[in-house]
Amino acid sequence: MNSFPEGFRALVIGASGGLGQAFVQLLQANPRCAEVLGVHRRSRPRIDFDDESSVADAAQALTTGGKFHLIINAAGLLHNADFMPEKKLADLSYAQLEVTFRANTFGPALVLRHFSPLLDGERGVLAVVSAKVGSIEDNRLGGWYSYRASKAALNMLLKTAAIELKRSKPKAVLVSLHPGTVYTGLSKPFKGEQIGRPALLAAQEMLTVLDGLTAADTGSFVTYNGERLPW
Repeated sequence: MNSFPEGFRALVIGASGGLGQAFVQLLQANPRCAEVLGVHRRSRPRIDFDDESSVADAAQALTTGGKFHLIINAAGLLHNADFMPEKKLADLSYAQLEVTFRANTFGPALVLRHFSPLLDGERGVLAVVSAKVGSIEDNRLGGWYSYRASKAALNMLLKTAAIELKRSKPKAVLVSLHPGTVYTGLSKPFKGEQIGRPALLAAQEMLTVLDGLTAADTGSFVTYNGERLPW
């Protein structure tokens, strides 16, 4: 993480998930990182995307420690105990759409709103974990309606926020990250343990990509190996 200053501060949102835990672990082990904070539904302060005020409250609580050089939103939802990704139009329902968008789009949108002001003005990177299936141009298989649409909407929010933030923080970098297939609870029903990479490896790959980004890359959609993805 040599592009970040000595003693940089980092924040991981969704730190209780497999990927979030990996980000926290790696940043804690990085000698250049003076502090890494992990927040989730049960942390203090807490962030729960089902509770809009919790995002603003957490941002307010974290202002006292100074600016962050790196903020990563690793929270997301593909399935839960009540549903799996839709395979066809007949599977669509308000309930699943609302839950998925709340986790993948609405919550991260509020992260962009409340946490982008906490970015350091000289070296500040805010990344949201998106997904390649959120690319409209790359969609060749169909299915997974809510998940695809929620990530596509997240990408648009990120792109739009990057344009606005460039006016007040010209050195800031906002980016959507595709992690690839990672063996976590999210991928477990889809043979994630067979085809996915360990969370620590995926997180390290993404940190390497983030380390190499500059202000010219803000508003981009990139993979864990640095490849640019079409919107």
